Amino acid sequence: MEGVVLKSAEEPEVLVRLRHETEAEKGYQHVLNRLKELLDKLILEAGERPKAIGIGTPGTRDPQTGLHKNSNSTVLNGQPFKEDLAKLFGIPVEMANDANCFALAEARMGAAPEVDPEAQVVFGVIMGTGCGGGVVVNGQVINGKQGIGGEWGHNFLDESGGPCYCGKTGCVERIISGTGLENFYEEQTGIRKRLKEIIPAARNGSDPVAVQTLDRLVHFFGLGISNIINILDPDVIVLGGGVGNIEELYTRGVAEATNYVFNLRLDTKIVKPKLGDSAGVFGAAFLTA
Repeated sequence: MEGVVLKSAEEPEVLVRLRHETEAEKGYQHVLNRLKELLDKLILEAGERPKAIGIGTPGTRDPQTGLHKNSNSTVLNGQPFKEDLAKLFGIPVEMANDANCFALAEARMGAAPEVDPEAQVVFGVIMGTGCGGGVVVNGQVINGKQGIGGEWGHNFLDESGGPCYCGKTGCVERIISGTGLENFYEEQTGIRKRLKEIIPAARNGSDPVAVQTLDRLVHFFGLGISNIINILDPDVIVLGGGVGNIEELYTRGVAEATNYVFNLRLDTKIVKPKLGDSAGVFGAAFLTA
């Protein structure tokens, strides 16, 4: 877990930034206590008590039940996480999915205003061990009726992805996440390799299955992201996560997307993030502004 104190929404200068081990394996109450410890340290270093706190989380709060859901930190699921934190902190809490926070930060102070100062609709993508996303319109996160706004990782993409932990088959996450690509390589070869080994071998042509894996990423990224473009028509898409560092996404991947969008050309800018692994915590701070 990470905490940050920013000067203001208008001047997002970092005043204090701290990291803290979550230790989720010790249970739900322990996670709450660790967050309280982190908050106390931030208050001590900043010399000021906040009026509100923004928190980015894996998963999301169900707007109907108030219970957390869809988190890979499973100790949070089924718990009134937001309400418990507000009670523990004694301070109002705003909460959003971590991919939404990533998108919000990149829309407000990151890559989006750099490439398009007039951008109104920004879609933030997380492509790492899984796939997530967030939607920001006019500087505001779109959480949605069910709290699942932007969750493109669990849209159907192709049967070849196989069963997903969410209960469906062929999800985006199963195909173009780092884990999904490594699984594909292992299925074809019987050998487990990391993506950082597979991609260089694909580029130099020394491994035909590596080439096939990279081609799979490029093709299905273009197909998957075109669905987002056709629905939202965003000004900017920012690609975060380890897979988002693969250069071919910004050349061949964009070309693939162009083939599938409902237009004669692709005007949406698809770019790398500016804020790195700090984007999520900056975005969480912006939830209070």
